[in-house]
Amino acid sequence: MMKFLLMMFFMIPLCFKKNMFWMVQMMMFLLMFLFMNLINNMMFNCNISYLYSCDMLSYGLILLSIWICILMIMASENLYKMNFYYNFFLFNLIILLIMLYLTFSVMNLFMFYLFFESSLIPTLMLIIGWGYQPERIQAALYLLFYTLFASLPLLLGIFFIFNNMNCMMIYFMKFFMFDYYLLYFSMIMAFLVKMPMYFVHLWLPKAHVEAPVSGSMILAGIMLKLGGYGLLRILILLQKVNLKLNIIFITISLLGGFYISLKCFCQVDIKSLIAYSSVAHMSMVIGGIMTMNYWGYLGSYILMIGHGLCSSGMFCLANINYERLGSRSLYINKGMMNFMPSMSLWWFLLMSSNMAAPPSLNLMGEISLINSLMSWSWMSMFMLMLISFFSVGYSLYLYSFIQHGKYYLGIYSFYMGVSREYLLLILHWLPLNMIILKIDYMMIWF
Repeated sequence: MMKFLLMMFFMIPLCFKKNMFWMVQMMMFLLMFLFMNLINNMMFNCNISYLYSCDMLSYGLILLSIWICILMIMASENLYKMNFYYNFFLFNLIILLIMLYLTFSVMNLFMFYLFFESSLIPTLMLIIGWGYQPERIQAALYLLFYTLFASLPLLLGIFFIFNNMNCMMIYFMKFFMFDYYLLYFSMIMAFLVKMPMYFVHLWLPKAHVEAPVSGSMILAGIMLKLGGYGLLRILILLQKVNLKLNIIFITISLLGGFYISLKCFCQVDIKSLIAYSSVAHMSMVIGGIMTMNYWGYLGSYILMIGHGLCSSGMFCLANINYERLGSRSLYINKGMMNFMPSMSLWWFLLMSSNMAAPPSLNLMGEISLINSLMSWSWMSMFMLMLISFFSVGYSLYLYSFIQHGKYYLGIYSFYMGVSREYLLLILHWLPLNMIILKIDYMMIWF
């Protein structure tokens, strides 16, 4: 695991060389290829070096992080063209990738906390430095304070655990069980804010709307998954309390997911709609993790990876329209089928994945989560039905609103999609729909 870390560190000088924008991306492709070759023995905790190790849970999320970072460079060609501080952009991106890589691969709980929080800083820089509107400062502060406010209790909780266990290795936690309510709340709230759970989700739509395309991609693709990863790791310690209290979080998540799905129909900003749909999907993931059964564990993992690819692709599409029209309003982005008929197909393909149509990973994840929540209580069926139904509803609403109808007459210059954009969308869509052929890695190996 150490070799990949060093490779990332040695990519930093490349950022500041002239005309090396695409070279950094090629190096990341190489890193991705090398990392993919580790899959041989991922069943257990392996590739252990110093503080780092990797199991199936970390492996999938690290792979997703590297992949999304590659695609972020591809989506941000505009910065390179306009010469808009692209060296610092690449530097920021590599630092972010290093932080994410470390978060997912460290075995020590305190180090996990450290990198979990550190990954916030490059994201903040992305939003403030390369965002579009002046409100980006406010959005960044929202993001910072929401996350930090819930994270301090997590740090105190980690100290308490160390005081009792005399060890911080995540893999020794299965031998301990704590039955403290306060510890439970202090440990999981940080992750629930990061996910985000309904009631603490207000930072997400704001951050998404103000962030540049790369910021939105990393927020939707990886940042939301940090919370799920943390929950999957931490709940081993807190099973007793969780069995008593999980009804609270599952209820909030399911009701919140339904309410947010309705809220999607009220949005007029494309990015805002996609951001709210992320909250609806993540609410199902929280429900699945909280049931603490095998189906929920698998489903949440699969849906996290599926959603990371799907949501990131949708933000790319929104940005492609934004670059042409200079607006993200649904009322201006109309009748796109007249201008970009080929792009219409990609809108359709990614929307269909978003509503969990086969053969996307989202379908597999949602089936598992529905299984897990139904086995927990048959009453959850009603909310699950509504969430699934409305997720199709808002996906179709967004698609039909953008692609059909009379186009806005104020459009005076327009160019079709370029090959880079189509490649970008293919690289989102192919893994999302092809990994299902190897779903046994996720369903049986865990």
